[in-house]
Amino acid sequence: MNALPEAGWLNLLIGLLQGAQLQLLRLLDALGLVSHAHGQPAWPWALRLSGENLLIDPGQARRLGLTVVVLAVAVLTLLLAALWRRRRVWLVAAAALLVALAPWPEANVVLVPAYPTSFQTSPTGFTADSIERGRVLYAAQCVACHGTDGRGQGPLAASQPVWPPNLGGPLLWRRADGDVLWHVMNGMRDRRGAPTMPGFGGVLRDADAWALIDFMKAQGAGESLRAAGLWTQPVAPPDVAVQCKGKPPRSLSSWRGQRLRIVAAGASVPPLLDDPRLVTVFLAPDATTAVSQADDCIAASSAAWAAFSLVAATSQLAGTQLIVDRDGWLRARGEPGKGAWSDDDLLCRTEQPASAGTRPLAPDGLGALIARMDAEPVRFVKGGFVH
Repeated sequence: MNALPEAGWLNLLIGLLQGAQLQLLRLLDALGLVSHAHGQPAWPWALRLSGENLLIDPGQARRLGLTVVVLAVAVLTLLLAALWRRRRVWLVAAAALLVALAPWPEANVVLVPAYPTSFQTSPTGFTADSIERGRVLYAAQCVACHGTDGRGQGPLAASQPVWPPNLGGPLLWRRADGDVLWHVMNGMRDRRGAPTMPGFGGVLRDADAWALIDFMKAQGAGESLRAAGLWTQPVAPPDVAVQCKGKPPRSLSSWRGQRLRIVAAGASVPPLLDDPRLVTVFLAPDATTAVSQADDCIAASSAAWAAFSLVAATSQLAGTQLIVDRDGWLRARGEPGKGAWSDDDLLCRTEQPASAGTRPLAPDGLGALIARMDAEPVRFVKGGFVH
């Protein structure tokens, strides 16, 4: 995905909007001023500030960015007025003039309908077990309309009031997780209020709904890889318990801040040398397969094997290698039998300018790949630019 030149400041703006609203909700919850829905604080208003619409209309995004700057100056002016009595009237008048002259964006672009769950986040942690649970639920509740691949081509799709959306596209990444949860539990309606998708709140628990969303994300990542040859949206590796020899079990996500090499065990795995640049974790479908790698860090889990197969878009996972960057995003895939890494293996790319001050590593294939990942980190904001 090619990012526009303004991606940096726009990501910052979207992040500020999201963060400010989330902190406001947390403050209201701490003061006991909001109710709870699905086990988390509920957004109390019918509207929220939209980050996703700013991507569609950069002109309105610039106006909003300038307005934020002008309002910040106005606030500073009011603070100065509180301290400087002699010029208080003039300073207050200047602040009011700044607010009046700010280039306010169009309200219908910045404000969008909100749901009580809009700012809720998944408690599952995108685990392999949650994805496996979601797989079962998807087969039971969703496949008839959305299809086995999530592209909306199920046997009942044509009979629906609105054709089901393609879950393999950017939909799940551009919408807030809480909005997706609300639609799963309460259904969807068109502009006239007619139902276009049933709600499943009567048959799903909250944990089931989040598991279903985890599965749809994993499935969407794999389908985008099949269709485009890339992970067009950032995806984290499914979390799973890892056992390293002589140490207590730890989660895969606990290595965030370090690079990971995840290797699916099998006869096609070439000999791997210890590499100080990476932590190597072997993935096995069961404990029997893991015996041959007993001296290493092992994640022996049939659920994890299935989840990684889904994300990596392959039914033959054995021998596949995956590279995870320091920020916890899957970045590269080495196919079984591949002898050396190359730039073609980088499947989560960014076209943003490389960060300054990054020292290149050794010119071997893996070193070059690591150097590029470090120099061009994924900058992900929910509803915003993703690569």
